[in-house]
Amino acid sequence: MLSVFSVVNLSLPLLHDPTTLPPDLPVPQDDGAASHLLGMPLPDVALASIADRIVNLQDLKGKTVIFFYPRSGVPGRPPPDGWDLVPGARGCTPHSCGYRDLATEFAALGVALCGISTQTTEYQREFAERTHLPFELLSDAGLALTKAMKLPTLEMPPITDGLEPGGPATLIKRMSWYCDQGKILRVWYPVFPPDQNASVVLTWLKSLPL
Repeated sequence: MLSVFSVVNLSLPLLHDPTTLPPDLPVPQDDGAASHLLGMPLPDVALASIADRIVNLQDLKGKTVIFFYPRSGVPGRPPPDGWDLVPGARGCTPHSCGYRDLATEFAALGVALCGISTQTTEYQREFAERTHLPFELLSDAGLALTKAMKLPTLEMPPITDGLEPGGPATLIKRMSWYCDQGKILRVWYPVFPPDQNASVVLTWLKSLPL
């Protein structure tokens, strides 16, 4: 049986723009793969950051929103054939930039931000610099966090041109967590549309009692 990634998507533009979302993207359904995460403590797992340091999630004791994304794209380089057909796959750049655009409002609430994917730190750093992300990205390229917390994942074939190798074929499905005192207190999963996730999370935070 052919993987959905093997299906040629003739609707892809010749010049790929990862900042935009195509119309009629399939909507991801809740498969229950993240239901076990609510209430879990952040694990003793250390991940490399684009800030040239190692971050142990167990040490994140303050108010933090952690968002996960499968893989960020590169302008002009089309995603794998069929990528747009996978529910929840497309939209990592709009997802991340949504948090970038609202970063000062999260900071005003005393909430830190960070993003996590299984792409390598080098790949993430290029992405963060190109899109001017004002927060850290953490790499789970070794899948330590993914395995420790049994995160929901999807698989894609490896790509070998340019920056694209940047990590394993196992990708974390899109979701967001609100954490405090080292514990996951709220989980958004699935996330759709990705460009609205930051505003949804921010609105929820603002609704909390002071």
